[in-house]
Amino acid sequence: MAGITASDADVVALLMRQHGDIRNLFDEVERTGGDERRAAFRRLVHLLAVHETAEEEVVHPFTRASVPDGGKIVDDRLAEEREAKEVLSRLDGMDPDDPKFLPGLLALRLDVMAHARAEERYEFNHIRRSADQARLASMATALRAAEAMAPTHPHPGTESAARNMALGPIAAVMDRTRDAVRKAMGKDG
Repeated sequence: MAGITASDADVVALLMRQHGDIRNLFDEVERTGGDERRAAFRRLVHLLAVHETAEEEVVHPFTRASVPDGGKIVDDRLAEEREAKEVLSRLDGMDPDDPKFLPGLLALRLDVMAHARAEERYEFNHIRRSADQARLASMATALRAAEAMAPTHPHPGTESAARNMALGPIAAVMDRTRDAVRKAMGKDG
Protein backbone atom coordinates (compact mmCIF):
# COMPACT_ATOMS: atom_id res chain seq x y z
CA MET A 1 0.00 0.00 0.00
CA ALA A 2 1.21 3.49 -0.76
CA GLY A 3 1.86 5.93 2.06
CA ILE A 4 -1.01 7.12 4.19
CA THR A 5 -2.31 10.52 3.15
CA ALA A 6 -3.35 13.15 5.66
CA SER A 7 -7.02 12.60 4.82
CA ASP A 8 -6.62 8.86 5.44
CA ALA A 9 -5.76 9.67 9.07
CA ASP A 10 -9.45 10.62 9.53
CA VAL A 11 -11.83 7.64 9.29
CA VAL A 12 -14.64 9.66 7.68
CA ALA A 13 -12.34 11.16 5.04
CA LEU A 14 -10.89 7.69 4.36
CA LEU A 15 -14.35 6.18 3.90
CA MET A 16 -15.49 9.07 1.68
CA ARG A 17 -12.41 8.58 -0.52
CA GLN A 18 -13.22 4.89 -0.78
CA HIS A 19 -16.78 5.73 -1.83
CA GLY A 20 -15.25 7.77 -4.67
CA ASP A 21 -12.95 4.86 -5.58
CA ILE A 22 -15.99 2.55 -5.68
CA ARG A 23 -17.86 4.93 -8.01
CA ASN A 24 -14.81 5.08 -10.30
CA LEU A 25 -14.52 1.29 -10.39
CA PHE A 26 -18.19 0.94 -11.31
CA ASP A 27 -17.51 3.36 -14.20
CA GLU A 28 -14.51 1.31 -15.30
CA VAL A 29 -16.40 -2.00 -15.21
CA GLU A 30 -19.28 -0.50 -17.19
CA ARG A 31 -17.14 1.07 -19.94
CA THR A 32 -14.76 -1.86 -20.53
CA GLY A 33 -15.17 -5.40 -21.77
CA GLY A 34 -13.44 -8.77 -21.80
CA ASP A 35 -10.32 -9.13 -19.67
CA GLU A 36 -10.30 -5.43 -18.77
CA ARG A 37 -13.83 -5.72 -17.39
CA ARG A 38 -12.93 -8.89 -15.50
CA ALA A 39 -9.91 -7.21 -13.88
CA ALA A 40 -11.88 -4.06 -12.99
CA PHE A 41 -14.70 -6.15 -11.56
CA ARG A 42 -12.23 -8.17 -9.42
CA ARG A 43 -10.91 -4.89 -8.01
CA LEU A 44 -14.47 -3.67 -7.37
CA VAL A 45 -15.46 -6.90 -5.61
CA HIS A 46 -12.33 -6.74 -3.47
CA LEU A 47 -12.81 -3.09 -2.51
CA LEU A 48 -16.50 -3.54 -1.69
CA ALA A 49 -15.83 -6.66 0.38
CA VAL A 50 -13.02 -5.18 2.47
CA HIS A 51 -14.74 -1.77 2.78
CA GLU A 52 -17.96 -3.24 4.15
CA THR A 53 -16.20 -5.69 6.45
CA ALA A 54 -14.06 -2.90 7.89
CA GLU A 55 -17.14 -0.72 8.44
CA GLU A 56 -18.86 -3.62 10.20
CA GLU A 57 -15.82 -4.11 12.45
CA VAL A 58 -14.93 -0.49 13.26
CA VAL A 59 -17.52 2.08 12.21
CA HIS A 60 -20.82 0.42 13.09
CA PRO A 61 -19.82 -0.52 16.66
CA PHE A 62 -18.79 3.09 17.30
CA THR A 63 -22.07 4.35 15.84
CA ARG A 64 -24.12 1.93 17.97
CA ALA A 65 -22.34 3.00 21.16
CA SER A 66 -21.79 6.72 20.57
CA VAL A 67 -24.44 8.15 18.25
CA PRO A 68 -28.04 8.94 19.22
CA ASP A 69 -30.29 6.25 17.69
CA GLY A 70 -27.07 4.54 16.57
CA GLY A 71 -28.65 1.09 16.75
CA LYS A 72 -31.34 2.01 14.23
CA ILE A 73 -28.84 3.76 11.96
CA VAL A 74 -26.58 0.68 11.95
CA ASP A 75 -29.45 -1.79 11.51
CA ASP A 76 -30.63 0.14 8.44
CA ARG A 77 -27.10 0.17 6.96
CA LEU A 78 -26.64 -3.56 7.67
CA ALA A 79 -29.88 -4.39 5.85
CA GLU A 80 -28.64 -2.42 2.85
CA GLU A 81 -25.23 -4.12 3.02
CA ARG A 82 -26.76 -7.58 3.14
CA GLU A 83 -28.86 -6.93 0.03
CA ALA A 84 -25.83 -5.57 -1.81
CA LYS A 85 -23.65 -8.51 -0.73
CA GLU A 86 -26.24 -10.96 -2.06
CA VAL A 87 -26.33 -9.26 -5.47
CA LEU A 88 -22.55 -8.91 -5.51
CA SER A 89 -22.16 -12.58 -4.62
CA ARG A 90 -24.35 -13.57 -7.59
CA LEU A 91 -22.40 -11.29 -9.92
CA ASP A 92 -19.10 -12.58 -8.51
CA GLY A 93 -19.96 -16.05 -9.81
CA MET A 94 -20.99 -14.77 -13.23
CA ASP A 95 -18.90 -14.19 -16.35
CA PRO A 96 -18.70 -10.40 -16.88
CA ASP A 97 -19.40 -11.01 -20.60
CA ASP A 98 -22.72 -12.72 -19.76
CA PRO A 99 -25.63 -10.61 -21.12
CA LYS A 100 -27.20 -10.60 -17.63
CA PHE A 101 -24.06 -9.19 -16.01
CA LEU A 102 -24.36 -5.49 -16.91
CA PRO A 103 -28.04 -5.16 -15.92
CA GLY A 104 -27.17 -6.83 -12.60
CA LEU A 105 -24.17 -4.55 -12.18
CA LEU A 106 -26.27 -1.45 -12.86
CA ALA A 107 -28.83 -2.55 -10.24
CA LEU A 108 -25.98 -3.18 -7.78
CA ARG A 109 -24.52 0.24 -8.51
CA LEU A 110 -27.83 1.95 -7.70
CA ASP A 111 -28.06 0.03 -4.41
CA VAL A 112 -24.44 0.65 -3.44
CA MET A 113 -24.62 4.37 -4.25
CA ALA A 114 -27.88 4.76 -2.28
CA HIS A 115 -26.20 2.92 0.62
CA ALA A 116 -23.12 5.17 0.41
CA ARG A 117 -25.29 8.31 0.45
CA ALA A 118 -27.18 6.98 3.49
CA GLU A 119 -23.89 6.24 5.28
CA GLU A 120 -22.58 9.70 4.49
CA ARG A 121 -25.78 11.42 5.64
CA TYR A 122 -26.93 9.32 8.58
CA GLU A 123 -23.76 7.75 9.93
CA PHE A 124 -20.64 9.66 8.92
CA ASN A 125 -22.02 13.10 9.87
CA HIS A 126 -22.90 11.77 13.33
CA ILE A 127 -19.48 10.18 13.71
CA ARG A 128 -17.84 13.54 12.96
CA ARG A 129 -19.97 15.20 15.63
CA SER A 130 -19.42 12.42 18.19
CA ALA A 131 -15.67 11.82 17.86
CA ASP A 132 -12.69 14.07 18.39
CA GLN A 133 -9.76 14.12 15.96
CA ALA A 134 -7.76 11.57 17.97
CA ARG A 135 -10.69 9.13 17.89
CA LEU A 136 -11.22 9.70 14.14
CA ALA A 137 -7.52 8.94 13.61
CA SER A 138 -7.56 5.80 15.77
CA MET A 139 -10.65 4.57 13.93
CA ALA A 140 -8.87 5.15 10.60
CA THR A 141 -5.95 3.03 11.83
CA ALA A 142 -8.33 0.31 13.01
CA LEU A 143 -10.21 0.44 9.70
CA ARG A 144 -7.00 -0.10 7.73
CA ALA A 145 -6.09 -3.03 10.00
CA ALA A 146 -9.54 -4.58 9.53
CA GLU A 147 -9.25 -4.15 5.75
CA ALA A 148 -5.90 -5.94 5.74
CA MET A 149 -7.53 -9.02 7.29
CA ALA A 150 -10.95 -8.81 5.60
CA PRO A 151 -12.37 -11.34 3.16
CA THR A 152 -11.94 -10.27 -0.46
CA HIS A 153 -15.33 -11.54 -1.65
CA PRO A 154 -18.86 -10.89 -0.38
CA HIS A 155 -20.20 -13.18 2.33
CA PRO A 156 -23.88 -12.38 2.91
CA GLY A 157 -24.92 -13.09 6.47
CA THR A 158 -21.73 -11.87 8.16
CA GLU A 159 -22.91 -8.30 8.74
CA SER A 160 -21.88 -8.10 12.39
CA ALA A 161 -18.60 -7.67 14.19
CA ALA A 162 -19.08 -10.98 16.04
CA ARG A 163 -19.72 -12.95 12.85
CA ASN A 164 -16.85 -11.20 11.11
CA MET A 165 -14.55 -12.14 14.00
CA ALA A 166 -15.71 -15.77 13.90
CA LEU A 167 -15.90 -16.29 10.14
CA GLY A 168 -13.82 -13.45 8.71
CA PRO A 169 -10.35 -15.00 9.09
CA ILE A 170 -11.49 -18.30 7.57
CA ALA A 171 -13.32 -16.54 4.75
CA ALA A 172 -10.31 -14.28 4.16
CA VAL A 173 -7.95 -17.25 3.82
CA MET A 174 -10.40 -19.00 1.49
CA ASP A 175 -10.87 -15.82 -0.55
CA ARG A 176 -7.15 -15.16 -0.84
CA THR A 177 -6.62 -18.78 -1.92
CA ARG A 178 -9.36 -18.41 -4.55
CA ASP A 179 -7.80 -15.12 -5.69
CA ALA A 180 -4.37 -16.78 -6.04
CA VAL A 181 -5.82 -19.68 -8.03
CA ARG A 182 -7.70 -17.31 -10.34
CA LYS A 183 -4.55 -15.27 -10.87
CA ALA A 184 -2.46 -18.39 -11.54
CA MET A 185 -5.03 -19.53 -14.08
CA GLY A 186 -5.02 -16.09 -15.75
CA LYS A 187 -8.64 -15.39 -14.82
CA ASP A 188 -8.18 -12.09 -13.00
CA GLY A 189 -7.48 -10.02 -16.08
